Amino acid sequence: MSLMQATINHLTELKLELSNRAKAINADIHHKKEPVEKDFAEQVTQRENDDVLNAIEEETKQTIKLIDDALKRIDAGTYGICAVCGDKIPDARLKALPYVTTCINCAQQ
Repeated sequence: MSLMQATINHLTELKLELSNRAKAINADIHHKKEPVEKDFAEQVTQRENDDVLNAIEEETKQTIKLIDDALKRIDAGTYGICAVCGDKIPDARLKALPYVTTCINCAQQ
């Protein structure tokens, strides 16, 4: 298997994992598994938990978009090229964060 195919597989698996996480979070937020508590104090706690879940869900959706964009860059032949300076993004960085668009130097600016 080529390195690019391994990257595509990794991105696809990561996207599936994150999509499943987003579905589970959505079910929890909308209380599909259990009703909203009747006790006001418990409702406050549930609402705080919902706020945290909303933030996690939003971050998950943003990461899925970054993965989709990375897959499009692979198709376009621009994957692994820094969007700012045009240099090659080091393989170690892509391995750690396969959906990044910038090299480490440009990311720090």
